[in-house]
Amino acid sequence: MERSLSRALVFAGLDGVTIAALASSATRRAWDTGTVLFQRGDAGDYLLALVSGQIRLSIATPTGKELVLRHMGPGEVIGEFSLIDGHPRSADATVMQPSSGIILRRDRFMQVAEAHAELGLALARHLCQQLRTTNYQMESIALYNLGSRIARFLLFALRERQVPAGPGRVRLRMVLNQGELALLVGASRPKVNQVLQSLMAKGALERDGDAWICDVALLEEEAEAAEHGIP
Repeated sequence: MERSLSRALVFAGLDGVTIAALASSATRRAWDTGTVLFQRGDAGDYLLALVSGQIRLSIATPTGKELVLRHMGPGEVIGEFSLIDGHPRSADATVMQPSSGIILRRDRFMQVAEAHAELGLALARHLCQQLRTTNYQMESIALYNLGSRIARFLLFALRERQVPAGPGRVRLRMVLNQGELALLVGASRPKVNQVLQSLMAKGALERDGDAWICDVALLEEEAEAAEHGIP
C-alpha cells in the first residue's frame, strides 16, 4: 500500500512517515470496465489514487452531449476537489478498462494533513498543475485549429507521461480510440481521422500497435501552425 501511494505523482517526494500515515487507513479496490465510480453532483468524501487501468472524467448534458475532460492513468489521483472543499463531484468518472486503486477517506486524509504540513504543500502543487493543464486545454480548443490541437495534445501527453521528448522520434503508448480523442479535442471522429492521416503522411506520426511513434520536431511545427496563421 505504501509503495503504491508513493508512486502517485501528487505524493511524490513525501517522506516515509507521511506515506505510512496515509496508508494506515487506506483501502484497495478494483473495478471492471464500464463501472461508474461517481457522477457529477454526487457527494464526495474520498480520493482515489489509481494504481492500474484507466478512468475517464467527463461532463454530460441532459440532451446527451458529452465533454471528455481527461483520461486518468496509473499514478494519478481522482476526486481531490470534493475531498478538499466538501462540495459535490464536478464530473462523471467511468472505468474504461479493468482498474485498481487506493481509497483515501476525507476524515483520515485531513488528520494526516494537519500532522504533516508537507502533505498540504504537495496537494497545493498538484492543484496548481491541474489548473495549468486546464488552461492549456482551453487555449488549445479556443485558439488553435484542429491539426494544431491534436499535435499539442500529443506533445502534452509526452510531457505528462514523462517520455523524453528531445529531437528525434519517441514512442507514445495511447489507449484512446479516435472517438475518445475526438471528444477530448472537441471535433468529430471523421475530422480527427483526417488530421491523423495527414500527420502520418507528413511523417509526424507512425502507428505501432497501440502506440504512436512521434516525430517531436514535426509535431512542434504542427502545434504552432495556427499561431503563425497557417490554416
